[in-house]
Amino acid sequence: MAIKRGYQFQIPFKVAFPQGLVLLGEITRMTKYNPNPNAAPEGMFDLDREGQGTGLPLWKATVTDPHEDKAKRASFEVIFIADVQPIPVNEEIVPGTGMRMIELEGLTAEPKVMGQGEFKYLGFTYRATGIVGDNSGAKVPPADPGASRPSKAA
Repeated sequence: MAIKRGYQFQIPFKVAFPQGLVLLGEITRMTKYNPNPNAAPEGMFDLDREGQGTGLPLWKATVTDPHEDKAKRASFEVIFIADVQPIPVNEEIVPGTGMRMIELEGLTAEPKVMGQGEFKYLGFTYRATGIVGDNSGAKVPPADPGASRPSKAA
């Protein structure tokens, strides 16, 4: 097989989402599943099972694509790989709703089979490095790059 499973294709934002994306709510930290409800949440990092990846924290946001004509595919999650939480800078579309138009930077798409049983279809997992106009520090490297990341051996 020439292309390995899990390969992420770089794609320009305007090609993937010609009418843009609407952020629904806030961008939050991704946490590992823990069956113990009393356990402290443990953040996820961009590392695979072999310890390969950037080691940066993962963030997630629910977005909707106004260009999508199929309702079940209109809303989905985007994963951000950034040292700090990306923060959109533009105004809310409807005040108090958290809905904002955003444009993603460093966008990649990974093909994925979605759905169940006979209702499977090809979908994508989208990852980004930030949001256009964000000045929260997501694009600025930390003062001590090793302090906020787990070691790759972990």
